[in-house]
Parts: sequence; structure tokens; C-alpha cells
Amino acid sequence: MIDDLTTDRPVTARRRGPDVVMVVAALLTFAMAVAAFVGQVPDLSGFDPRWLLAAGAAAVGLLLLGGSVRGRRGSKGELG
Repeated sequence: MIDDLTTDRPVTARRRGPDVVMVVAALLTFAMAVAAFVGQVPDLSGFDPRWLLAAGAAAVGLLLLGGSVRGRRGSKGELG
């Protein structure tokens, strides 16, 4: 039984990339800090906040679609 758990393959650590959400949040924060430091805020008089809601809904939909296509790896329900 213990022989089933041991392998001769070396264990390699998988390197993960940066978190996309955190990178976007950091870039937006940096842009706001630069705008506050310089003192120039972009003119948002023609901006409709409903577009922000629509873009957020589209992003969530794409993330859910990507997650369903990718599937699950290493789930505990698999045997053998």
C-alpha cells in the first residue's frame, strides 16, 4: 500500500503568475495617486456610470465562462 503513494518523479514547484485583479487595482490606485499629486482630474462630465455596471457584469460573465470551460483539476472526487 505504501508503494502506491511513492513515486520516483521529483517534486517540482509550479510558479504562479501575478494576480490580475490585484495588478489592475494597483494600476488604478497608482493612476489616482498621480492625478491627485499633479492636481489634474480628468473631466468625467460625459461619463455614464451605467456603463461601469455593464462592463462589470460582462467581466463577471467572462470570468464565469472561462472557469466553466477550464474545468476542475485534481478534484477529490476522482479515483485512481
